Amino acid sequence: MSNDIFKALADPTRREILRLLGQGEQSAGELAERFDMTKPSMSHHFSVLKQADLIRSRRDGQQIFYSLNTTVLEDVLTWLWDVFGCDGEPVKRSKSS
Repeated sequence: MSNDIFKALADPTRREILRLLGQGEQSAGELAERFDMTKPSMSHHFSVLKQADLIRSRRDGQQIFYSLNTTVLEDVLTWLWDVFGCDGEPVKRSKSS
């Protein structure tokens, strides 16, 4: 699992972008309207999310549309499930040399 994923998820703005994209594909402009930050700052957040492969982008004319990459998110959830187990408690692992 890539550290880029955890870096991307560590930021509350990026988590909110992911939450909004959970409602469906949105343009960069639609997403930017929800945040009080500059275009370069939003662009940086999109770039970090794309580098982690958490979102996909497509261009339509001059607009860029973003959507979730659910495959990567499913992999993260599966990994978390494996680490913490189904009851929310950490899985006890034996120490091996």
